[in-house]
Amino acid sequence: MRDKNDILKRLRQLKENAEAAGRDPDYNERDEAHYLMKQLSIIDGVEYRDYFKPVPKTLCNPGSSTSAGRQRSGEFRSLGDFLQAVARSETPGYGIDSRLQQRAATGLGESIPSDGGFLVNTDFAPDLIGSAFEGGSKLANLCNRMQISANSSGIKLPCIDETSRANGSRWGGVLSYWTNEAAEKIASRPKFRQMELVLQKLIGLCYTTDELLQDSSILETVVRQSFIDEIGFRIDDAIVQGNGAGMPLGILNSGCLVTVAAEAGQRADTIIWENVVKIWKRMPARNRANAVWLINQDTEDQLYSLSLSVGTGGIPVFMPSGGASNAPYASLFGRPIMPIEQCSTLGDLGDILLADLGAYILADKGAIQTDVSIHVRYIWDESCYRFVYRCCGQPMYASPFTPYKGAANTQSPFVTLQARD
Repeated sequence: MRDKNDILKRLRQLKENAEAAGRDPDYNERDEAHYLMKQLSIIDGVEYRDYFKPVPKTLCNPGSSTSAGRQRSGEFRSLGDFLQAVARSETPGYGIDSRLQQRAATGLGESIPSDGGFLVNTDFAPDLIGSAFEGGSKLANLCNRMQISANSSGIKLPCIDETSRANGSRWGGVLSYWTNEAAEKIASRPKFRQMELVLQKLIGLCYTTDELLQDSSILETVVRQSFIDEIGFRIDDAIVQGNGAGMPLGILNSGCLVTVAAEAGQRADTIIWENVVKIWKRMPARNRANAVWLINQDTEDQLYSLSLSVGTGGIPVFMPSGGASNAPYASLFGRPIMPIEQCSTLGDLGDILLADLGAYILADKGAIQTDVSIHVRYIWDESCYRFVYRCCGQPMYASPFTPYKGAANTQSPFVTLQARD
């Protein structure tokens, strides 16, 4: 066994080499330091772990043999730092990083790597879903979001059962009226229906090699950004196209969707000005201020070609006054246009959709459940990261409703155009 002073000298040299180069210690330096720390643990009778974390006092003072050098627990610098700590703690011979001791294992015991893995630090789990909504999803933050309590797997919501705006039908049955003095009063009341949301699971699974684990910054970028983009994409797809079977019910499959008919003789795969006007007409006036136009990019050439017939000619209604040399308008009837991949391609139902997403309920359990284990792909030198996001959603209305005047044209917060195949 090497002399203690020789061990301390070599450890300091390893650290100084990395600091002089302005970098973190590489894999070989950490491996050598780990071996030397085990030798020191035998000499001092103290369990030393990672020399490159805050340095134990006994390592700073070669003449000291106190047992005060145990690694202090602390917070992880980043998600990548956490993932590295898990990988090291589950590697035979390294021992469990003290910062993981309070994390529950996903298997049979607590903080026992062989039972399955570790839960990702709760500081990072909410941050992942927050980032997914802010960066990966375009629609989630526009929805009516709510969080389901910890002990529930779903929620039942009382909703107003309103299908008509006619007198005696508003709010499902509320009626007010003019009357003469001393005349008999007629009672009325709102009508409710129950909407039930049952949590569904959105799953993500990611494998990383040991080589990638050696660089926490790259690892964090790969894991975080890929999952943020993917979960955001799938949430938006469910809000628009979800069939409600094991996933949220999407707008295009909901009972409250209003579908505007194509014009007589309209050619396939086209959008004309009359379509846009009639879609706008079917959006209730009270919902228009919050509405957005969701479109597939395949429809953009149709929007740029929109024109209003005037006599035997026409005038453009979407292009700016300076023509294509200026930036095209990003709104119709003053409401934003949002191109998203989840809308249907040109000519299909849902290629253009006017939606007030405040009328869409999106409920979840809050943070993503995230777990890490090396055991799934152990013989391939890969670690497995699992992400589970539980959510549910659907429009708050069960059907379109009849306006106060003009019963032939039902209205809804969600309006699209009939397929033009």
